[in-house]
Amino acid sequence: MPEQHRTLIADRRVQHDGWVLLEEGAERPADTRVIVSVTEWLDAPSENVAPLLSSDTELTLELARHLLDAPLIAIDFPKFTDGRGYSIARLLRERYGYGGQIRAVGDVLIDQLFYMSRCGFDAFLLREDQIVEDALNALDTFSRSYQPGTDTGEPLFRRRMREARREQAVA
Repeated sequence: MPEQHRTLIADRRVQHDGWVLLEEGAERPADTRVIVSVTEWLDAPSENVAPLLSSDTELTLELARHLLDAPLIAIDFPKFTDGRGYSIARLLRERYGYGGQIRAVGDVLIDQLFYMSRCGFDAFLLREDQIVEDALNALDTFSRSYQPGTDTGEPLFRRRMREARREQAVA
């Protein structure tokens, strides 16, 4: 069953979702861009078909190479306590260099958006009961992060040391 009633946030704003998330084995609507299971996608990759990775997907080098050609990659969060999708997104961005849209789908809550974005997600299909304005604000929950992420390659202490050296050089 398509999940068209959910709100899509992509690139930090609400956007029209031009993709339909299909359940395993569902019939593909004609002339529609669809997100299907990764096994279905591997059988027929195209610019109108994107893969859905389950949280237990083993991201092998071979699979990652195939995924580099995907128009977008959706990663399923079957429940909000399942954090394996964070690792998949981070590996796709940092180890394999995927530059397309990585979309969080499933049990996606506003509390997770800031952390998801630090791991490489740039699109979020919100759970139905989430408030859109709160979700957009959640992307900027913190002004600085201690740890490196896909958005900042070094930890806060190194950034602070660099800033202190600059200040000393100016003084």
